[in-house]
Amino acid sequence: RMKFFSGRKTLAVAGMAFFSVMALGITGCDKDNDDERVYTISGNASGSQVVPAVIGNGTGTITGTYDPNNRMLTYTTSWSNLSSAPTSARFYNGNSGTSGTPTGNPWTLGSGLTGAGNYSGTMTLTSDEETQLTRGKWYYSYSTTGNPNGEVRGQVTATQQ
Repeated sequence: RMKFFSGRKTLAVAGMAFFSVMALGITGCDKDNDDERVYTISGNASGSQVVPAVIGNGTGTITGTYDPNNRMLTYTTSWSNLSSAPTSARFYNGNSGTSGTPTGNPWTLGSGLTGAGNYSGTMTLTSDEETQLTRGKWYYSYSTTGNPNGEVRGQVTATQQ
């Protein structure tokens, strides 16, 4: 009889251990959802961030969101005090202080622009682009006729909410 009771006790302890492990596993799954929270993006651009630096009064800003659930980046950027209308603009993969490589497509800025304005866009990121963006390795740049390699540049910061 003692042996039978002992077996029940072992079974009860094993059952409790199983449910404890399951509870920890379920709790642990919540942490996986952290990766699905939306990021806010921001960044200020200036000529001093261009490589090599550009002397001028041009500035820029970018704000927006990145949703890792659908890999959609939505952004609004503005520029002011450029030496002329921007001739091109886009995102690049590169650390601050280094020249980067273009990523995605150039932005379609339109016509009739001046040295001040704004642009909004969306972009679906690849897995590699998502990693680059969320690790602070992206920047944006505006080029002008006088500065075809970039008049202002701004590193993009992505902060998970």
